[in-house]
Amino acid sequence: MAKRALCIGINNYPGTDSDLAGCVNDANDWADALEVRGFHVQKLLDKQAKGAAMRSAIRDIVTKAKSGDCVVIQYSGHGSFVPDLDGDEPDGTDECLCPYDVASKGPITDDELFELYSARKHGVRLLMISDSCHSGTVARFAPITTPPTAKGKNAPQRKVRFLPPATFVPKREAEKLGERRAIRSSSPPGRYAALLMAGCQDVEYSFDAYFQGRPNGAFSFVALRALKALPSNATYASWFKTIRQALPSQQYPQTPNLYGSKSMRQWKVFA
Repeated sequence: MAKRALCIGINNYPGTDSDLAGCVNDANDWADALEVRGFHVQKLLDKQAKGAAMRSAIRDIVTKAKSGDCVVIQYSGHGSFVPDLDGDEPDGTDECLCPYDVASKGPITDDELFELYSARKHGVRLLMISDSCHSGTVARFAPITTPPTAKGKNAPQRKVRFLPPATFVPKREAEKLGERRAIRSSSPPGRYAALLMAGCQDVEYSFDAYFQGRPNGAFSFVALRALKALPSNATYASWFKTIRQALPSQQYPQTPNLYGSKSMRQWKVFA
């Protein structure tokens, strides 16, 4: 059985004025944890994580995996939504991930991810870990200041990992979306073609946070801390249960979710 992982972390978003702080740390931290568990890890950080490179790397890692292999795709960065063009979404929007060049090249939609993930061979265990926002009320996605963890005028801020569609969608299309989408059942990026551990519900947001002065995603920090204490035979369902003991919290009101079939949830962690 082979173990391969792709870790993507994007802090810098040229042309958007919406840079983040903890996503590259997330990707490096996940990579370290996966390498200890026997994974061969590829990383795409900041300008390496352009849309074309992300699509190519995902396609490569999925299609090369054989039955019995374990594949992990981890993403930390902005999430957003765009108009649904094929009519498969009840609220008229598709969730998406935001590559480094989203402002000029656009996002990667959940329809694209579904196609990429569906190329996996039977018996391949595919997990996506997403620490980003996929939906919610646009008006709420402003930076939220917290007590500074460092002195000075450039003290860290707690931000949400959501990029408003108007940043990269043509004005006429963005106006069709309005400021609020209908609350609906989740249809996250990748759907059930992969097991998905997400940092928040589809009507919430994930935080770019600081822990002891070091930036991380709140979900990534909690998930990795919980991972260290897991027994060797733990399932994704039991790991997720441990994560939910810490999130949501008063400071980070985000509710992680585990999307996938019942059998997927009972897979052993990273096995």
